[in-house]
Amino acid sequence: MSKVWFITGASSGFGRALAEAVLAAGDSAVLAARRGDALDAIVGRHGDRALAVSMDVTNADARQRAVRAALARFGRVDVLANIAGRGSCGAAEEFSGEQLREQLELNFIAPVELTRAVLPHMRVRGTGHILNLTSIAGLAPIPACALYCAAKFALEGWSETLHQEVGPLGIRVTIVEPGGFRTEFNGAAIMRPGQTIDAYRPTVEPILQFLESESGRQPGDPDKAARLMIEAVNSDTPPLRLMLGADAYQLWERTAAARDADISAWREKGEATAYDDAQLTQIGGA
Repeated sequence: MSKVWFITGASSGFGRALAEAVLAAGDSAVLAARRGDALDAIVGRHGDRALAVSMDVTNADARQRAVRAALARFGRVDVLANIAGRGSCGAAEEFSGEQLREQLELNFIAPVELTRAVLPHMRVRGTGHILNLTSIAGLAPIPACALYCAAKFALEGWSETLHQEVGPLGIRVTIVEPGGFRTEFNGAAIMRPGQTIDAYRPTVEPILQFLESESGRQPGDPDKAARLMIEAVNSDTPPLRLMLGADAYQLWERTAAARDADISAWREKGEATAYDDAQLTQIGGA
């Protein structure tokens, strides 16, 4: 049976690649972007199976209108793909508080709230799939990307908890964690701070130079990634985490090893902080 997808950020990057792949596979899709006319070329080729909606994902009213439009056209949403987002590049201290809140609003709050808008309909039907695009930066911190990492770490934690809550209701959650892919991520849209603090140059500058030099040369193919996302959604055993790209796996392995070593070094002292007569209980009751 064909599925109905709701895809944010559908006018470019991963969102556009996923929209094209979903429609090519015969599914239907609600394609959301800030400018709905940017989706005309896609929608025009697929007739009634595609619906374009103009939606600023950070606007609560716009989210509700888009969900209502999706249900009015198709009667359901089988897969919500939260793809829209924006990177940041600069030292943490260099950004303003307003920029920090903007990153959290777009990359964390918006997908959470859109998911909350769709979940009641999935719950009633006892089925559905939430696909949240985070990043390897949601697992492995990268200097010069603190704001972006913070938002993606938050979405990772929320998504994994949601997975535990909605799994028994028949709803699945998959966190997509790409490495470097040839999208517009490193382009003009990336958020940059309004000031430069020289003390951070030795740490931040190599990352900035790397991102600029790699723009347009990243190893990842968004079209292949989109096809794998669809394969995961159609699987009888979809993964909670879908990591994309050899670079992502390698960075995660280094990060996990360093994290384990850091935690283990202080484990004995950390475990000795209980009351002397305390009985060990598992967090969460597991």
